[in-house]
Amino acid sequence: MRPKTLEEFVGQEHIIGEGKMLRVAIKSGQLPSMIFWGPPGVGKTTLARILANELKANFIEISPTTAGVKDIKATVESANAKFFGQKELTILFVDEIHRFSKSQQDYLLPHVEKGTLILIGATTENPSFEIISPLLSRSKVYKFNPISADQMKGVLTKALDFIKYEKVELNLDQESKDFLVDLSNGDVRNILNSIDTLIRTGVKNADLAYIKKILQEKPLKYDRQGDAHYDTISAFIKSMRASDTDAALYYLARMVDSGEDPLFIARRIVIFASEDIGISDTNALAIANAVFRACETIGYPECQINLAHGTVYMCQAPKDRRANDAYFKALDDAKEFGNLEIPLEIRNAPTKLMKDLGYGKGYEKYPKNKDTKANYLPERLQGKLYLYR
Repeated sequence: MRPKTLEEFVGQEHIIGEGKMLRVAIKSGQLPSMIFWGPPGVGKTTLARILANELKANFIEISPTTAGVKDIKATVESANAKFFGQKELTILFVDEIHRFSKSQQDYLLPHVEKGTLILIGATTENPSFEIISPLLSRSKVYKFNPISADQMKGVLTKALDFIKYEKVELNLDQESKDFLVDLSNGDVRNILNSIDTLIRTGVKNADLAYIKKILQEKPLKYDRQGDAHYDTISAFIKSMRASDTDAALYYLARMVDSGEDPLFIARRIVIFASEDIGISDTNALAIANAVFRACETIGYPECQINLAHGTVYMCQAPKDRRANDAYFKALDDAKEFGNLEIPLEIRNAPTKLMKDLGYGKGYEKYPKNKDTKANYLPERLQGKLYLYR
């Protein structure tokens, strides 16, 4: 079922559609080194193989899980021989390139720079964090998207036609097909594996109930160290900030169902209570801390209820970022101006000498005139307003 040509390739029109940069590069024969970044099952490996075929290039595929330094060196030496002999172009495809160590990536750098080989690295992780800057700056990053539902229906139709041609009987009604498309989560490999699993059970007419029984639940795409981790917590916080209770609960549910650490979620709620709610509702911090404590003491599954309680409270509480914003304005001044002289009036005066020097002189602990605003800022910052009332 793997596509062999660009015409057969499904998805990623923003990369290889007519007039797009990568298609233009293929036609010109001038392919840059590239990083293919995206979720599993969206065509990263397939497209790399198609590019090599289109350019009639020597294609070498290695994986960090099986390739050692010797393998990498042998690949580079082979590419060098072909490059200097001007026999053919070499494309080195590194699957899961984020698993390469810094030194392994460094080793590839001069050969990528010279054009000895064209590197295509595939990764599910954000290359900004996983690929060394020099290699990243010499490569074009292409972001792969999940396959759309309409495109996945096309994949399913082709797969069913293929097995029919192979004299394998598997009949699916429309409801079952729609379920398989939804189950795939934009991952072509998922839908093909699902069909393969159904075939292996020997069933000829698979209804929705049978499919659900065999394939069980739809797995959530969530890597606690990857982009889904940061994207989901970001969506959770922004939903609370916008007082969108339903959205916040949905993102909370996704994190909980995927096994996210409850203390990580609770920690964000505690931060949110001061950062976004602040002085508009001082109970928010107390409740957030109580949620954190509950997660700490009872854990899953029960603490998901505490997390939901805290989430709803934070969503519905009034928002006031003045304390947060005022503090960071003050921090900017502290960094910019350094150790400005503290007014003598509010300095500590534990000795007679210090009192004689004026330390603490004129300080009123409780000013009689309540309307008179004390100004205890250093002279350079007199009149500054960090917190706007």
